[in-house]
Amino acid sequence: MQAKGLQGETEVMFVGIDIGSRAAKGVALSGDILLCSTVLDSGVHPGKTGQLVLEDLLTQSGKKKSDIKFIVGTGYGRVSLPFVDSTLTELSCHAAGAHFLNEDIRTVIDIGGQDSKVIRLDEDGNMLDFIMNDKCAAGTGRFMEVAAKALEIALGDLSSTAGKSVCPCEVTSMCAVFAESEVISLLASGQKPSDIAAGLHRSFARRVGAMAKRIGINGEVAFVGGVAKNEDLGRLICEYLEVNFVRLSIDPQIVGALGAAVVAQRSV
Repeated sequence: MQAKGLQGETEVMFVGIDIGSRAAKGVALSGDILLCSTVLDSGVHPGKTGQLVLEDLLTQSGKKKSDIKFIVGTGYGRVSLPFVDSTLTELSCHAAGAHFLNEDIRTVIDIGGQDSKVIRLDEDGNMLDFIMNDKCAAGTGRFMEVAAKALEIALGDLSSTAGKSVCPCEVTSMCAVFAESEVISLLASGQKPSDIAAGLHRSFARRVGAMAKRIGINGEVAFVGGVAKNEDLGRLICEYLEVNFVRLSIDPQIVGALGAAVVAQRSV
């Protein structure tokens, strides 16, 4: 997979590994060429998962460990990776990854499994400011998981289900603890799963959008993280903020790992 249409040196490679709360991501980079990537469940042993991520990248690229020039770890589990050369916060890595993909991006909205963040970048891709919601699961991937389970649909089907809605419900609770009870109550009252899913998305979009407005939207905007795969939610956030997200050339879930690989390459 190639992130940019440029040719780069492929004799050595640089690796970024992002161990998040729900998923572990890895990217192998050489110059402007994204050689390969992988996404695994984080599991309960992030150190072992990180090793599996590295092994998968080596298998895909056909390289040996000695071909890796530098490795940067990021995410919640970065401290559990003894084989990395350096670590960096996911905030800076998401900024670096987004800038690598599009130098006009100045705002990054990242929604992961356990937190949501809005990051402002300067023209060089450095983080200028950020706002973060990590006090509870509201406005995170975990909230979506709880909602999908209560609706008895697959998490990956939540977006398409919401897209069938004719009359979205009003969802008052964004707390993952109480959302399940509210979903069950709405189902019991005869509301359609599609209308409930659409209502959940609208509440989610308002919460994340309000957070973005507090820090301020500037320049091109990128939506990254695992939740960015939810197209219906992305559309609603765009409507709330009156913006259009930059179309990314890679899986939005691996942008943090890509940024870590970019930083690794800069470190040499």
